[in-house]
Amino acid sequence: MVYGMGHGSCSPVLPLILCCLFILSPGCISEIATPAVVRTVAPVAVISTPESPVATLPAAGMALQVTDLPSDYHLRDRTVTAYGGIGQIFRDLGWQQGYLVTFYRLDTDIGDMTSIIQEIDIYPLDSVKDAYSLKKEALLPPDDSRTDYQVPFPRTGDRSIAWREVRSYNNIPVVTYTVIFTKKNVYERISMTGTSTDYEVLKDLAMTAAARIQ
Repeated sequence: MVYGMGHGSCSPVLPLILCCLFILSPGCISEIATPAVVRTVAPVAVISTPESPVATLPAAGMALQVTDLPSDYHLRDRTVTAYGGIGQIFRDLGWQQGYLVTFYRLDTDIGDMTSIIQEIDIYPLDSVKDAYSLKKEALLPPDDSRTDYQVPFPRTGDRSIAWREVRSYNNIPVVTYTVIFTKKNVYERISMTGTSTDYEVLKDLAMTAAARIQ
């Protein structure tokens, strides 16, 4: 005798199957969030090296190069400064070393010649200001001068001053621009002299020279 499943009866297997189908249904599966991994990066310590209060390059290493000048200038001379060529007063201030470089531009067709001279001197840090004061005093013109005067100039280095002079040679006016400045323990003098001079060129050269003192 075969027994059928009546309408009012329910197999205990059916709810179990339905439950499994419900759990496995794609719309009912919840993704399990994976916790983010947080990595802690230790900060890198940046140690700044304090700038040296005195120049770390020799005088020759701070000199202008011909490539720093307009293309029509040429190198005339480069030389170290001899101790014997330094005045006693500057020796007493502890003068240590120096360098001198000269450039020129020449146009024989119009009789034009201009020279640029850079003088570099290194002193102890505590006496470079005194050397500057003495050089500045020597640069000042007589009180009655009508052709020598101070000209405005961008501050260069730690202290600076610039002058313009006019002299006449064989009735030809010759102009000289001179800037002196100090930076760290270095004194510099840059002058431009000739029948055609350019204040802007001198200004650029002074900025380049000051930046080279490291």
